[in-house]
Amino acid sequence: MSHPVDPLILDESPARATALAVIDAPGLVAAALERSDDVRVFCDDLRDAQQVEALGEGLLVGHPTELAGVDLAWGHLPKSLAALDEHCCWIQGATDVMFLTGARVKHMNRSMNEVLGRHFTAVNASLGRAKSRVLRAWGPNQLANPWPKLRRHDDLGLTLAGHGATFNGNRVDDGTRLLLDHLDVEGTTALDLGSGNGVIAATLASRGLRMTAVDVSWAATAATFATAEANGLDIDVHWGDGLGGYDDHSFDVIVTNPPFHQGVAKESEPTLAMFDDAARVLRPGGQFWCVFNSHLPWRRELGSRLGPTRVVAQDRHYTVTVTNP
Repeated sequence: MSHPVDPLILDESPARATALAVIDAPGLVAAALERSDDVRVFCDDLRDAQQVEALGEGLLVGHPTELAGVDLAWGHLPKSLAALDEHCCWIQGATDVMFLTGARVKHMNRSMNEVLGRHFTAVNASLGRAKSRVLRAWGPNQLANPWPKLRRHDDLGLTLAGHGATFNGNRVDDGTRLLLDHLDVEGTTALDLGSGNGVIAATLASRGLRMTAVDVSWAATAATFATAEANGLDIDVHWGDGLGGYDDHSFDVIVTNPPFHQGVAKESEPTLAMFDDAARVLRPGGQFWCVFNSHLPWRRELGSRLGPTRVVAQDRHYTVTVTNP
């Protein structure tokens, strides 16, 4: 099903483009193929990328560096201003490019215009329709791409990397910090499930564990890889959806700060499916460490889906648990 902003983007767009980029808007890819012989697609979420790849041949689905040099770009406005900044960096390169990006009006703010205004000489907005609006930007300023961005955390002894769409960028959110303060794992092989900027994976790798990290977001996996590189750590990083690609009983420990959003929408089903599959992937006697917002019913879900679950730490906002399936 297409997004309500997609028809507005098409109405604002030129009829043809020499090279056309589509960013995080899989519903626009079919229309892009009708308007250009050179269509380049990037989706941060692997599930969206797989949806696009199912359309068949005739387009390039890949790394964001392949978006450089287009003369037209379409996209959905991300909820993160940092992600929008990075999108603008990706599509620089041609002498001129028009960027059409939009969202529901309730998810838009003036700061988005300001980000576009740093990268383009002209920015304006379309009329609203179907509670949605398009921002038009053109005249690229050819600014350098500063992503990923690194930040040193002396208290952790780690340098963390962040891309624009990486959860919490190169910082450490309060829930993850509570988890790290109490993370006392047993075993030699561990999986950071939903790795974000890689702080959990890097912490355990620095303790000598053999680490694997997986995330459904390209921005997360790229940040985790950059974090590993910045700290001289060996972490096996995968862009993947959940635990489907892992063998039974393949890890001693799984650690996660699970997401419950996809884009701007709350979505619990992937997290619950991840809980269901964790018992298969953990070795007998293994540990499943989890941190979550305290108002969520995850302790009950963990207990019913994996096994005995105890609270290791809790504050007003977050709960840390360990489960032994």
